Amino acid sequence: MDYDVIIIGAGPGGIFSAYELIKKKPGLKICVFEEGKKLEDRRCPIDGDKVRSCIFCKPCSIMNGFGGAGAFSDGKYNITNDFGGNLYEYIGRTQATDLMYYVDDINVSHGGEGTKMYSTAGSSFKKLCIQNKLTLLDASVRHLGTDINYHVLENLYAELSPNVEFRFLTPVEKIEKITDGYRVHYSGARSGTADAPRCIVSVGRSGSKWMEQVCDELDIPTRSNRVDLGVRVELPAVIFSHITDELYESKIVYRTEKFEDNVRTFCMNPNGIVVNENTNGIVTVNGHSFEDPAKKTENTNFALLVSKHFSLPFKYSNAYGESIARLSNMLGGGVLVQRFGDLERGRRSTEKRIEECTVRPTLEATPGDLSLVLPKRILDGVIEMIHALDKIAPGTANDDTLLYGVEVKFYNMEVEIDSNLETRHKGLYVIGDCSGVTHSLSHASASGVFVARKIAEAI
Repeated sequence: MDYDVIIIGAGPGGIFSAYELIKKKPGLKICVFEEGKKLEDRRCPIDGDKVRSCIFCKPCSIMNGFGGAGAFSDGKYNITNDFGGNLYEYIGRTQATDLMYYVDDINVSHGGEGTKMYSTAGSSFKKLCIQNKLTLLDASVRHLGTDINYHVLENLYAELSPNVEFRFLTPVEKIEKITDGYRVHYSGARSGTADAPRCIVSVGRSGSKWMEQVCDELDIPTRSNRVDLGVRVELPAVIFSHITDELYESKIVYRTEKFEDNVRTFCMNPNGIVVNENTNGIVTVNGHSFEDPAKKTENTNFALLVSKHFSLPFKYSNAYGESIARLSNMLGGGVLVQRFGDLERGRRSTEKRIEECTVRPTLEATPGDLSLVLPKRILDGVIEMIHALDKIAPGTANDDTLLYGVEVKFYNMEVEIDSNLETRHKGLYVIGDCSGVTHSLSHASASGVFVARKIAEAI
């Protein structure tokens, strides 16, 4: 065998797997294969001047590379079992929570000192939500910020790199089951194979299609998951300041009157920016925020998402989400932006209306009409939610509130794994968001620690 453990993917799951393995079993030969670049080499060419929109780099430096798609996120680690995945169903609630706090300790000790831990416990805001038919989900939230999160990843890589072999720009094409282990077939500048008795797969959401291929080839059962569709809202930070100052990240759920769908807030970024995101060549929208006061803006942004679960015979939830995102890209060449007032009046936004808007957009997007992209049921839910939020944060439903679309959260189909996060093939583990079990930085990181400990015990 070439290695004791092969890890595919250098996102949070892969990083914390490697971290815990070298702590528990120093001297192990570990190799991490990553199709993206080193952290310091990850650069998105969009500068707002010469390059204003996505030019479809391969690999995308926002989504791939050391740190995964979370490297340039706003670095929010939500410690809760109420959202972010269902890891607790496999390893138990207490252990899942303990592992998330353990990950938090590592982040704090590697550059996150001084960042704040927020909590919804005992918040008076919870009562206000209930009084207005909204539900505030419980969580503790460590906000690192995009800048501190990057610094933490730098320090983790500096600690890992002397003890772990990293192969960047080296995508794995195939996993082959061999006697007593696994053989990975990789490409890149140099192609070849590598063998190990144990293999951890942690390729994130961007690896969803490849993960489907692996499951087909190795006859690993899967079941369809969901897709989240919606928009990213941008408005003056003062409108939500009474919420974000106390809670920072508030996960609020509303059940619509018309269709009884659940609409939720997601990824709230006080004084942040709206950004592009490229998933499998499709441009969607996301948000970032920073700890550095010099990088803060006058706006707050957050997503409003409607979850759609599909039943048989349909099982291509991601393809459904991709088709809607492609429609947005077709109409706008990327992300569309629309004033809320224009949406309610049934008219498209124009460059002139956006220029006259009192909310200054932080992302250069194409003015358009989101009603030509999002299904009516989704859009009706978003509009209802904005009016519901207006009751607890007056000003949310202002005409000049900006809506960017589309925002899509892709979820991998759920891979059949046991309570050790191990597939039917002994020694082959699937963790993080590519498993369909986790949907967040904290849960993905915790799953990496969990599997590393299981491997260490077995060795």
